[in-house]
Amino acid sequence: MSKLDRVAAQLGVGRRVGLGWALLLAGIAAAASVALLGISGWFLTGAAIAGAGGAAAVTAFNYLLPSAAIRALAIARTAARYGERLTSHGAALTAMAGLRARLFGTLAAADPRKVPDLASGEASARLIDDIEAIEDLVVRRSALPGALVGGVIATGCIALSGWRAAAAFVLLATVGMIVGAALARRLSVGPASAAAQARGRVRDRYVELAAARPEIIAYGLAHRVEAALADDLAALDRARRGLARGEAALNGGVALWSTVLSVVVLLLAEHGPALAALATLPAFSGSEALAVRVRSALREAVVAEGLERVAALADIAPEPTPQPGAAALPLRIGSVEVAPGERIAITGPSGSGKTTLIETLAGLRSASLPLAVGGASVAEIAAADLASQFALAPQSPQLVAGTIGDNLRLARPGIDDAAMWGALETVCLADRVRAMPDGLNTPIGEAGGTLSGGEQKRLSLARALLAQRPWLVADEPSEGLDPATEADLVTRLDAWLDTTGTGLILVSHRPAPRALCPQTLALPLS
Repeated sequence: MSKLDRVAAQLGVGRRVGLGWALLLAGIAAAASVALLGISGWFLTGAAIAGAGGAAAVTAFNYLLPSAAIRALAIARTAARYGERLTSHGAALTAMAGLRARLFGTLAAADPRKVPDLASGEASARLIDDIEAIEDLVVRRSALPGALVGGVIATGCIALSGWRAAAAFVLLATVGMIVGAALARRLSVGPASAAAQARGRVRDRYVELAAARPEIIAYGLAHRVEAALADDLAALDRARRGLARGEAALNGGVALWSTVLSVVVLLLAEHGPALAALATLPAFSGSEALAVRVRSALREAVVAEGLERVAALADIAPEPTPQPGAAALPLRIGSVEVAPGERIAITGPSGSGKTTLIETLAGLRSASLPLAVGGASVAEIAAADLASQFALAPQSPQLVAGTIGDNLRLARPGIDDAAMWGALETVCLADRVRAMPDGLNTPIGEAGGTLSGGEQKRLSLARALLAQRPWLVADEPSEGLDPATEADLVTRLDAWLDTTGTGLILVSHRPAPRALCPQTLALPLS
């Protein structure tokens, strides 16, 4: 199965049916177009010959049937072409939008230890830029079969003027498609790869610089940023110019070859000028299959890397959704056994691997650490099973663009306002949210909006509490808080842990939250 077929297999059945209708209509449009040119050429030539033959020939010439056929074919071509554009674009555009959502869901739910490590810029590029690039390929899928139908009809028209003309048409058109496709790949692979790499470098640099925007403004570094981007932008421009030159050369070659093909058919045509006209014009129209094949090969080469990346996402095996209410399992961290409901603090100097340990325990990364859940090594446990055990409040909280309520509802389905307010009370954030005009409906961006760093961490902690997992994993939950708020948070969190029976795995450099944990494990592990 080709990469495009693997991606197309992700489309809904209804969308594939729409593309099937597009294929049928494209064939009708191509057949009508070739037949229209053939009959028109025959009719005009025949009419000219009849006119030159005198009044008797004009009177005997039947112009009604050809005229009716020309009108019918023109209407059929227009209607079929419009229908093909409508169905192919509608199915493809809607399907690609759905494909983005499905691939995002697959990527978001996939085992992080088994999928590519994608930065946010790279992930968005795959889901937006790469799919947008192959969208045109999906739309064009109906073009080549339609053009081939036109080629078959053209061959039939040409055969009326002699078998030699028809054989020459088939031979030259086939050679043109094979050679043209090969040239398209040869001329475009290098520039396309260079353009993809340059575009990736520019995109990644933009993502990095956007994150450093406050520092760039504060220290007046805009001119240095522009200079740093200049080389990558120039490389991208050079690659795009190379692609444009290659495309122009190919289009010129296709036009020239189509002209040569039509001239050869004209020279080999037999049985009079009327049938020669009937053969020549369909030959030119039938060579559209050559142009379509070359354009498709060029486009495939341009999006080859993006197609490979999207196909890789499409091949990711889906993971089951973690369910709340899983039975608590005992843990083993190094040589330390931790029973369900117990609390343990992970300590150690910066860089000793505290965050790596808890992220490995939660199934977010692979690391060679002696960790076990329920007696089984973490490396052997499915990501969904680990996620059903641990609710992680990370050191660097990740918020989504939406409202405060939207961010809290990510914890699990069916969360009501009362539960959200209860979690916010526990993390000492309820009064702050109530003071906002829209309360839970207050919009925040990915950067947290008007929430401070400490408030963002507490919002992330509240989300972890709402997940209702047997173990809470908190990484520096009180960082950025003043002593009074920190003490209040520790008191409320202690009460919540006692009430729910939730176990705690804590990473903190601060003594106040470490008081929650009677056990301590120092890193690095021996």
